[in-house]
Amino acid sequence: MIEPLLQHDGEQVPPRRHDVLFTGLYTGALLVVVMLAALVAANRMPGLERYALERNAASYSLFVLFMTIPVLRYWSQPLKMFGAAMIGWILFAIAFDISGMVFHDLFDSVRHDPLMALVEGAVVYGLCSVVSWVGGMILHARKHPIEPGRKPISESARHRR
Repeated sequence: MIEPLLQHDGEQVPPRRHDVLFTGLYTGALLVVVMLAALVAANRMPGLERYALERNAASYSLFVLFMTIPVLRYWSQPLKMFGAAMIGWILFAIAFDISGMVFHDLFDSVRHDPLMALVEGAVVYGLCSVVSWVGGMILHARKHPIEPGRKPISESARHRR
């Protein structure tokens, strides 16, 4: 099916078909960059050791900020939110697994393996998707009152058997 072109300031703009994929890839790339920068700063730059608290706080803050990209972009579309988030999180888990080969004690020091990180990300993003979905249903129910699906039966029909 050919989708109609969207109007934008008098111009025809083609619809974006792969925005979930691009959002997921973008999010995953940002998460990988933050993870690698944090690992390099912690393990290869001894001059930053005295600023470990600030260094870790900055990397955690950036990580959480970038994790929220799919959540904020697709707040009203839970399926797209979960899809984009899981694409990004799978990229992060793969990079985390590969970085464990370079930084040999990585999994022992963070007490997680890549599978556990993948599951935790799926749980967090799944919870965000469910909250978005239920919240959308609640808002929809508040705007549109629930009506019965059929007419009430007449008084005479209730007493027949």
